[in-house]
Amino acid sequence: MDIESKIELIKKSPTEEIITEEELREKLKTGEKLKHYIGFEISGLLHLGTLIICGDKINDLIKAGVNCTVYLADWHSYINKKLGENWDNIIKASKYYEEAFNFYCPGVNIVLGSQFYYNNNEYWKDLIRFATQVNLTRITRCLSIMGRSEKENLSFAQYIYPSMQAVDVKYLGQDIAHGGMDQRKVHVLCREVFPKLGWKKPILLHHHLIMGLGEPTKKEFKDKFELVEAYKMSKSKPWTAIFIHDTEEEIEKKILRAWCPEKVVEMNPILEIVKYIIFNKRKSFEVERESKYGGKITYYSYYDLEKDYINGNLHPLDLKKNVARVLNEILEPIRKHFEYPSLKKLVEEIKSFEITR
Repeated sequence: MDIESKIELIKKSPTEEIITEEELREKLKTGEKLKHYIGFEISGLLHLGTLIICGDKINDLIKAGVNCTVYLADWHSYINKKLGENWDNIIKASKYYEEAFNFYCPGVNIVLGSQFYYNNNEYWKDLIRFATQVNLTRITRCLSIMGRSEKENLSFAQYIYPSMQAVDVKYLGQDIAHGGMDQRKVHVLCREVFPKLGWKKPILLHHHLIMGLGEPTKKEFKDKFELVEAYKMSKSKPWTAIFIHDTEEEIEKKILRAWCPEKVVEMNPILEIVKYIIFNKRKSFEVERESKYGGKITYYSYYDLEKDYINGNLHPLDLKKNVARVLNEILEPIRKHFEYPSLKKLVEEIKSFEITR
């Protein structure tokens, strides 16, 4: 694959930005296998945003010849009070994450935080080196990467979290630091601080964060990143999330209840699924409907579908029913994989865990 084809693959949806594309091109020209990393807190069952959106972009990078690593951040999960701060549950859930990403992203490397940190003296030295270069105000601005703000009653450990994540990039994503748009602040901080320490400045790759299914509020946000964080699909709001283990009936019920006003495109979660998942995985999207409502129609681009939706030529109910049908087809192989008795038992155990924000 030539360099421009690799760049197009890395840039394709759901990528929203690369900082910078020119640096990526120059690195690819060296012919070296680039090192990539994306980190995940361990916080319960995986949904469309965590496994499908992230996994599809990881697969694009693997196809482009990038050495990809999924970092299972168990220490970060504990620090950020996930799964009720129950360490045993975090470790059990990390095995589930490992299984899911190994299945969905063949060829990816999986690294567990507690194993990576164990007896890693250089990491802890570098954590202190990094921390000397930033003040509390700068770190406070990065708290949103955890879904937190300075207005909350945070532990001191939570203020250490952004610096830990930054140093993770040095060790695990030397060439490409990847995450959702909500991780942008700490990644930009890496690019600012790393050169001062003589460390390699990473390229940043940020993908779209898919919305939850609920109706957006009219709340004002100070910037687009705060808005993205507020409306992204979340395990802590299970009625607005589609999990990879949801049954066909559960998916259909959630989709039919989802916010999807007629002719409205902006902040429409069902159209987001079509744009960032269905058209990212398929060349066409077939809408089955009764002949009295126009009959079957096949869309070959998201923008043609969006135009029909705006003009009222595609009704929300027809859209929802067909999105539910195709999502079930996409998720069926994953559900089937987790039907193995040992994996099914693991999933059922994780379902019983306390999900904490």
